[in-house]
Order: sequence, then structure tokens, then C-alpha cells
Amino acid sequence: MAYRYPQARIIVFCKAPIAGKVKTRLMPEMTAQQAADTHVLLTRRLLTWLDRARLCPISLWCSPHSDQPFFQTCAAEFSLSLHEQKGADLGEKMHHAIEASLADSNPVLLLGCDSPSLTAADLSEAIERLMSGDDVVLGPAEDGGYVMIGCSDTHPTLFSAIPWGTETVFKETIQRADEANIKVSSLRTQWDVDSFSDWQRFCTLE
Repeated sequence: MAYRYPQARIIVFCKAPIAGKVKTRLMPEMTAQQAADTHVLLTRRLLTWLDRARLCPISLWCSPHSDQPFFQTCAAEFSLSLHEQKGADLGEKMHHAIEASLADSNPVLLLGCDSPSLTAADLSEAIERLMSGDDVVLGPAEDGGYVMIGCSDTHPTLFSAIPWGTETVFKETIQRADEANIKVSSLRTQWDVDSFSDWQRFCTLE
């Protein structure tokens, strides 16, 4: 089956499911292993529907290393390529992945693994907007961050010295874009699974 947007690319950022290193905000209601298992469940859920949607090629950007068994299993099961995140902080890692992907794909979308509200229709809309002239498309999150960023060019200012993990990430990104005359549009507001209450919300959907 051919891709709908073969020239585009979806970048998925993912951490290795190491107990005590991922989804720690789900504890103590969950054990460290249960939190890691939740991370695996959310990641596999995302990759499953992305693989089936066939919007465009998918690349899984791994941390800390792509040779971790979970990532190798994903590469064997889904149609995707593996890459390693590089950079001193999240902003540097995101910018590097986007810049590297734009070398042979355009536009590109970058997203995490834990936003169950994202749909193929959302990503298709983002790609269409970028192909129609928007420089950047954001998927704002209820917590003040964003769950997806799409770009048709590199924009270093959007990734440098951003207060990642805070409620001002989306607002700061929009302000930076305005100052740099970068044309940004936003999709509908999304939510992700960070806290145990978010997990309970997710469970009502399944």
C-alpha cells in the first residue's frame, strides 16, 4: 500500500522502557515496572495506528540507544526506521531530528508516544497545512505544552532555551515564532498521559 504523503515524514520520540526511568509521574499509584509497561502500551498503540494509517514514512528516534531490545522489536514489527536522539536537552534533540529528517523529507511532524487523543486526521491536517504554506503547525496540549510540532523548514529559535516540561511551553513557542515572523497555526487541543488521573482518563477510552 502506498503512502498518502510519501514526501513527508513522521518522527516519533521514544525513551527505552526502563523501570524507574519512564512515566515516573504515574508512581506511586503504579510501581516502576507498571509505569514502564504503560509506556510500552502507549508506544505500541501509537505505532500500530500510525503503521496502519500509511500517511507517510515513520522514523522512531530512540533514547538512549536504538539497540535497546524494545526498539529492535518495534523495527521488526512495524514499518519504521530507527535513529538515536542527539543533543544536550530536549530542544536540541528535537531540532536535530527535524533538521536531519528535512534533508530528505518535507514536511516533517514530530510527536511523542503518550497522546492518545491524536488521530490520523489530525496529522493529515497538519501535513496539509504545511504543504499549503504554514511554516509550523502545533498540536497544543491541555497542560500548556504541545503534543506535536510540524515543520517545513528548520527553526532553531523554537527549540533553544524553552522551559520544557512547564505550562508555558506552547505560549513561549508561539511568542518566539511571532518574533521571528514564522507563520504558525494550531490544531485542536490535545491531552497526554502524564499523571495517574490521565491514565484513568485513558482507560475510559479503551
